[in-house]
Amino acid sequence: MLEKYNIPSIQDADLKGKVVLVRVDHNVVKKGVIHDPYRIDATIGTLYHINARGGKIILMTHVGRPKDKKSGDIVINKDTSVEPIVEYLRNKLHINMKIPDFYSQENKGYVGIETSVNHLIRELKDGRIDGIYLPNTRWFQGEESGDEKKDRFANQLAGLADIFVNDAFGSWQAHASTVGVNKYLPSYAGFLMQKEIENLERIYNPQSPFIAVVAGSKFDTKIDSLYALIKKANYLVLGGVIYNAYLCAKYKIEIKGISTEDLKHAQQFVDFCQKYPGKLIELPFIVESDTLDGKIEGKYRVHNIHDLAPGTKLNYILDISEESFCDEKIHAIFSSAKTVFVNAVMGFTPHFNEGTIALDKLIDQNIDAVKLYGGGDTMQELKRLLPGLYIVALDSPKYYIFTGGGAVLKAIQEGTTLGIEPVKILTK
Repeated sequence: MLEKYNIPSIQDADLKGKVVLVRVDHNVVKKGVIHDPYRIDATIGTLYHINARGGKIILMTHVGRPKDKKSGDIVINKDTSVEPIVEYLRNKLHINMKIPDFYSQENKGYVGIETSVNHLIRELKDGRIDGIYLPNTRWFQGEESGDEKKDRFANQLAGLADIFVNDAFGSWQAHASTVGVNKYLPSYAGFLMQKEIENLERIYNPQSPFIAVVAGSKFDTKIDSLYALIKKANYLVLGGVIYNAYLCAKYKIEIKGISTEDLKHAQQFVDFCQKYPGKLIELPFIVESDTLDGKIEGKYRVHNIHDLAPGTKLNYILDISEESFCDEKIHAIFSSAKTVFVNAVMGFTPHFNEGTIALDKLIDQNIDAVKLYGGGDTMQELKRLLPGLYIVALDSPKYYIFTGGGAVLKAIQEGTTLGIEPVKILTK
């Protein structure tokens, strides 16, 4: 598949005796704790291959959002440290991996890579340690910078190694560690990157009928991918706040919490959907709650959207009722699908889970369909709510769980994997 895009693969690289800088997407730490190591485990094949071919590994990833966009301050603390990731790798692979220490300016993060890392690289080359894991790339001033700091940081990263491998499909933003290093080092796609690209092709060229299910908290972050999906898919199903905004726009009702901006995007989308009649599948039964504090008896109720008169004012809509997925038409559509793409949590977590559970169970009942799940929240909720199904999905050829939902939506929006800058820059 990489030949189609002219992307060099790690299998093509001469790794023996080389220091290999690997960009991974190990962004799985929240407040210092790993809740699901799936993204780490997904890269182990690449790490094993490098080690087996005689390469010396330096890893890097971003963790969270330590930079305040307004002030530019970068907060360095345990909440966004790579230390839990390194500890996980030490215990899982029984390796000696070290993190270098750098000097931090107060609230400004690291200026760049310091020469103190050189002693660790000597230990790595001599076999006294098994790997180096750089601090959170977003702790460095140049990582997300748009000025000369970005290029300087990329150059410094490249100076650590002989070869660059990108195995971070989920990290699709064009930052120094994802697109800058390529200018200075021979660059290759890791095994996870290859697998993600191959499975994207199952969305670009799906077996029909193809159903896409997308949910989200803001319409503007999903709107371009929704336009692409309504054209491509046989059916599109919405959930979350974007579905609430759609209902407000189409049925002229009011739902608490829907912003003017979301309503504007939703109205444009409703108008656009008229060009594709029958493709947007509306889930008829929604759950209204008087409060965001939980699913409290007596403070929530189910409505049929077709019973709501224009001008109806509702409190928060926080879930899809399981009745929606028992609807004869909707059940038939999901049962006949050959490809299903899911980037969706249907309810307001952690209390409103009915819609997500009903959706995932219905999809799983279709034993013939290819089921493609995208992204962190979708994956986390599948694991939390249906742990047995999650375990089956990890090993089933009928399932694939992408490591980055945002990257998948970006690729769908662009219509090609090369629409993602870190992938495009790998091309020869």
